[in-house]
Amino acid sequence: MIVNAENLILGRMASFVVKKALLGEKIDIVNCEKAIVTGTKKDIFGRYRRQSERGGPFKGPFLPKMSDRFVRRSIRGMLDYKNERGKEAFKRIMCYTSIPDEFKDKKMETIKEADISRIKTLKYVSVADICKFLKGAKND
Repeated sequence: MIVNAENLILGRMASFVVKKALLGEKIDIVNCEKAIVTGTKKDIFGRYRRQSERGGPFKGPFLPKMSDRFVRRSIRGMLDYKNERGKEAFKRIMCYTSIPDEFKDKKMETIKEADISRIKTLKYVSVADICKFLKGAKND
């Protein structure tokens, strides 16, 4: 199953993907940088700033700064990845920043329940913006 994460809410998409992976299905997620996290920019960036300041270079928590790894880490948080069943399910999930050549001709699915158009709020931030913030780039 190939999931196009463009304009999908990260948490809702992740919970759907986790359920499929636990059932034994192999999942590939493309366009991870275009996934959405709902909330105000100030709240979301504040949460990740506090989390990144808590650790250091040698002691965690280590936050991923690339969008595909950021999404995969969010999915890992919904799995019991320390047990065998969760570990195997986590191995079946792969994330990609854009659409790789091997998936260009294949049919991609989207998740209707996770689409941003179903939410009435206009307050959201893309995963690419969060990763740019975590890398230390200047923001508006």
